[in-house]
Amino acid sequence: MDQDGPYAKQSLPIQMNILKTLNTIAQCSQPSSGVTRLPFTKEHKQANKIITQWMKEAGMQVHLDAAGTLMGTYKSSNKNAKTLILGSHQDSVINAGRFDGIMGVLLPILAVKKLHQKKIKLPFHIECVAFADEEGVRFPTALMGPQVLAGTFQMKDIKMKDSQGISIQQALNSFGGNHRKLTQLKRSKKSIIGFVETHIEQGPVLEKHKLPVGVVTGISGITRYTCTIKGKASHAGTTPMNLRQDALAGAAEIIHVLEKKARTTKNIIITVGSIQNTPNAVNVISGEVTISVESRSLDNKKRVSIQKEIASIVKKICRARNLFCQFKKTYDQKAVLCDKHLTDALSKSVKDLNYPLRKIPSGATHDASAMSDLCPIAMLFVQSKDGLSHNPKEFSKEADMQVAVQVLENLITNLKV
Repeated sequence: MDQDGPYAKQSLPIQMNILKTLNTIAQCSQPSSGVTRLPFTKEHKQANKIITQWMKEAGMQVHLDAAGTLMGTYKSSNKNAKTLILGSHQDSVINAGRFDGIMGVLLPILAVKKLHQKKIKLPFHIECVAFADEEGVRFPTALMGPQVLAGTFQMKDIKMKDSQGISIQQALNSFGGNHRKLTQLKRSKKSIIGFVETHIEQGPVLEKHKLPVGVVTGISGITRYTCTIKGKASHAGTTPMNLRQDALAGAAEIIHVLEKKARTTKNIIITVGSIQNTPNAVNVISGEVTISVESRSLDNKKRVSIQKEIASIVKKICRARNLFCQFKKTYDQKAVLCDKHLTDALSKSVKDLNYPLRKIPSGATHDASAMSDLCPIAMLFVQSKDGLSHNPKEFSKEADMQVAVQVLENLITNLKV
């Protein structure tokens, strides 16, 4: 076990080299320096073959549902029992790391495998899932797998196409799914105990506190706008500074003021991550700039109210600079709080292993956010080196992942339903 940190001397039984296993499935990738595995591709099929083997070794019955979700079922002797769902997504962004998503598929399977080896009978069914498309990289939508289970998937989205002109419908059906059966996959809320997702933290908090795992309090809501700032393109050498309508200078001031606003406002994150500048020439004053403005918060009221403040800031700056601005909302997702009962049970599992309990919010979206429309949710974070994610250098330690497996095993064994 890794010897870093004050809690490193605890001994945990290791049944599988998790890093080696993740390195193996990372080969199911398009050529890149990292992992590139998009939904409904040959790389996805290769990965599913490996995940299927993991599930079978854990005593599960395996099937692919109509939405392309690979599901392994570990049945209770009680046929009428409810189901606890665990898992995450198998897909990646372009040139990603080896852990995001797929680690959260593997670790619960390993926890169930340990229970299977001990021949432990459970009072509820277990389903381990590998969702097909969480990242939203291939198609301009995401979270289809959990949305289908929750009954919230918009069937019109099935016509959305990738950069090659292939629709979700075409890709799904050729992969072995069936778009005509998607509405039949909606699950009964009464039959589901909840969904527990395991994921790398994608942030630096656990590493800072030298903790292997943390328990998530909730998933931040997200609102995104495009803001188009219009000025007047003119010659850079002949237009005096006091007569300019410089859209890029206006955008720069807006970005600076919004950052200052976020730094002085509790529980709010504001990010400008995209800029398109026209005409984008060295000797021309910018005539038009479009920026993305994203706000995130666990507090839905605060996230909604901050939009008015953002709009006010932008309009004030544009008026002072004789610029015109337009806003267009492009994305809106409510914050989701984790379920108290499941979170308490997960927290107890951490403390049972004599690790300090650290509760942290998730600033990133996860499959759990869509599953919250179906059932209670909880999330377990695993420490990320340097907080890196969506990066080939993304890394979680073997010992920390082994702790997560133990936490999940404890959770399943002791969960009261």
